[in-house]
Amino acid sequence: MTIPNAAPETSDAAIAARTDSYFKRTRSVVEKFGDCHVTYAVFLRRPVISAPRLALDFLRTVAENRGTEFSIELPHEEGTWVGAGDPLLYIGGSFALLSELETIVLQKLGPACVAAHNAYQMCLELPNVAFLAMEARHCAGAEMQEMMAYAAAVGSAAAKREGAKGFLGNANDATAHWFGEPAGRGTMPHALIGYAGSTVRAAEMFHATFPDEALTVLVDYFGREVTDGLAVCARFPEIAASGRMAVRLDTHGGRFLEGLDPAESYAVLERHAPSAIRRYRSDTELRHLVGTGVSAAAVWRMREALDEAGYPHVRIVASSGFGVGKCRVMAEARAPIDVVGTGSFIPDAWSETYATADIVEYDGAPRVKIGREFLLRRNGARKKQG
Repeated sequence: MTIPNAAPETSDAAIAARTDSYFKRTRSVVEKFGDCHVTYAVFLRRPVISAPRLALDFLRTVAENRGTEFSIELPHEEGTWVGAGDPLLYIGGSFALLSELETIVLQKLGPACVAAHNAYQMCLELPNVAFLAMEARHCAGAEMQEMMAYAAAVGSAAAKREGAKGFLGNANDATAHWFGEPAGRGTMPHALIGYAGSTVRAAEMFHATFPDEALTVLVDYFGREVTDGLAVCARFPEIAASGRMAVRLDTHGGRFLEGLDPAESYAVLERHAPSAIRRYRSDTELRHLVGTGVSAAAVWRMREALDEAGYPHVRIVASSGFGVGKCRVMAEARAPIDVVGTGSFIPDAWSETYATADIVEYDGAPRVKIGREFLLRRNGARKKQG
């Protein structure tokens, strides 16, 4: 089937093209032998944070287009924790009109809920650190970009309710609305430093172009994070003193931050967080603590250098692989990070995002395949949404 370019995703043509064929054939059978009212239960096999809005918007739009109504019950409101196997949604309506929608509903629900849980955990591991969502470059197109930004915002809001700073925004305009912002945030990529020929010159160019904006400078391009970071501070002492300057550490995993090696990395943490390295660690945790790239030792060494040079108000932005595990290690090392830039709330194991739907009622009679009885509705355990 060819879908016209102008056809929205909620059109009958788009739905028919993107759904699994057995759902379309189910609709044909049901229309031939008689429709009935069914109730679907939708769940995931792992704990998540409820992030159903994109799926709900899709269902409501399709219902309007088809001149019908779908009842939607949320046992768990958006932003709340949901246990493994616990239904996220109950969807009721015409079997004929609902049967084709399962594929797309699951696509819109599962990944968002897992990503929201990841973002929630990251924020809680570093409750005093602000986060910036930088997931767009890792997304497979605009639809995933929208979904992941929404998920990060939901997870962030849940963490904020528990006292975390959470996400302050994101890096692009299209999805900034999820964070209550008019536009994305950011200053410069590595390419601008390569163009300028030096880190200081790149900072000068940026400041000349955007004189009223805070200045965050990448300092790893030439492998001189400390030297170049201090040089930028010396070039703009007033901005550095005002708290409107930050150095961003994005050192790749193939080398250490300037001046560090394994021995010196251990020495840095011995000075600042000795307990973090005195218990058993996995190889991954050790790498986050004292390894190459943006380690806890690297962050502490940058903070030492800034403070010793008289720049205590210059902030540190850290990026590069800040998932839940790395955030946890940074917290244990009390790494002095001010902002984390990350897209690592995107689910790493995509199989964990697979949502599943089962019909649990036919014309009001409870019925579900053997082994899925846990999906049957419990009295008083649901919240109805229009």
